[in-house]
Amino acid sequence: MGVNLSGLMEFETADLPALSGKSVAIDAYNTIYQFLSMIRQPDGSPLCDGRGRVTSHLSGILYRTTNLIGQGIEPSFVFDGKPHALKRATLDARRERREKAEGEWEEALESGDMKRAFSKAQQTSRMTPEIRESARELIGLLGMPVVDAPSDGEAQAAHMCMRGDVWASASQDFDSILFGTPILVRNLTMNGRRKMPGRDQYRDVKTEIIDSKAFLERLGVTREQLVDACILMGTDFNPGISGIGPKKGLKLVRDHGDIEHALAHMGKEIPEYPEVRDIFLGGGHSTDGYDVRPGKIDRGGVVEMLSEYGFSRDRVEGTLDKMEDSRKAASDKRKQRSLDAWL
Repeated sequence: MGVNLSGLMEFETADLPALSGKSVAIDAYNTIYQFLSMIRQPDGSPLCDGRGRVTSHLSGILYRTTNLIGQGIEPSFVFDGKPHALKRATLDARRERREKAEGEWEEALESGDMKRAFSKAQQTSRMTPEIRESARELIGLLGMPVVDAPSDGEAQAAHMCMRGDVWASASQDFDSILFGTPILVRNLTMNGRRKMPGRDQYRDVKTEIIDSKAFLERLGVTREQLVDACILMGTDFNPGISGIGPKKGLKLVRDHGDIEHALAHMGKEIPEYPEVRDIFLGGGHSTDGYDVRPGKIDRGGVVEMLSEYGFSRDRVEGTLDKMEDSRKAASDKRKQRSLDAWL
């Protein structure tokens, strides 16, 4: 889930057509979890094929990323590598929350409370090896680049953005800013009209664009100081100090300059803070070994794969037609711009 900076955020909203011509590095795990959470049956069960294999993520990848390409946006999907050892406590806590939610989901189903069942089911999503590999396979068959991060996918996506190989990082988590992305895009694959969890209400979800430089200037801190403030609050890599939230963490760092002096002032210790700081600022947790150029769609491969998972062949074919038409239109537009520039 990362650090919670939502109360400090100001952002621009945009419709997808405004991002036409942009390339984005998508945090694959973050986005797949979104698909697994939101794309479900009314009782909260994930979409599955006749063999009981989960297909919610495949539906999201096919239809929602096709929508991105239809708007002229080219995504690359960045997959997490081996998690840092300091993230173990966070991963264990997430597993415990999932297990608790699974029990509460079953209780809600037994009592016939479908609203509660759906809400609890959304908290049970897990990344199995089959889900991960089927997602990678479909993304590759669709001609979208797959990037393997050495560790945290957000760190790799931020690195790609800092190098100028993509326009933005796309994730729901604010950790991307700590990792140094110049531009963070949220709600990229989940924009539109969405039901609010546990409520009979809907809201329009807009794509949010956060300019990291402007954000830091408004807060009056450097990226390094923001990282220090978040370590005081607690991150995925350390528990932080009880009672310190975003505003208090920022004030401590502003008043004392850095985490060392803030801790000394409070008489507190965070022994692992140098290592956590290095995770966000060290730059040694990413690779230059990637290619973000889109490839060709393997139509036969996509149709064969998704047919095995119970998707309608006609609907898949129609979706692929739209994707190919969109890419051709984008290519023609680029060629025309080049010709106009030459003339």
